[in-house]
Amino acid sequence: MKFKPLHDRVLVQRVESEEKTASGIIIPDTAQEKPMQGKVIAVGSGAKADNGTVTALDVKEGDSVLFGKWSGTEIKLDGTEYLIMKESDIMGILG
Repeated sequence: MKFKPLHDRVLVQRVESEEKTASGIIIPDTAQEKPMQGKVIAVGSGAKADNGTVTALDVKEGDSVLFGKWSGTEIKLDGTEYLIMKESDIMGILG
């Protein structure tokens, strides 16, 4: 299935976090927090101003990004979980 977000929305897939701590302790699934890092899968055309001009987004497909813990709306496409969020919910791009 092909999905194209509208306007200033971004489709992000979470990057799985480590299941062990630095000291080697395994963290069970029930105690793990959802990761706040992901990969941009698709982006919308841009934010639309009141006068009709469209401003392109700063993120692009393939970027690794950080976002807030409660950002976005979870959806499932073809059995894979994704987040749809506004670009303003993204805190930064990892280099």
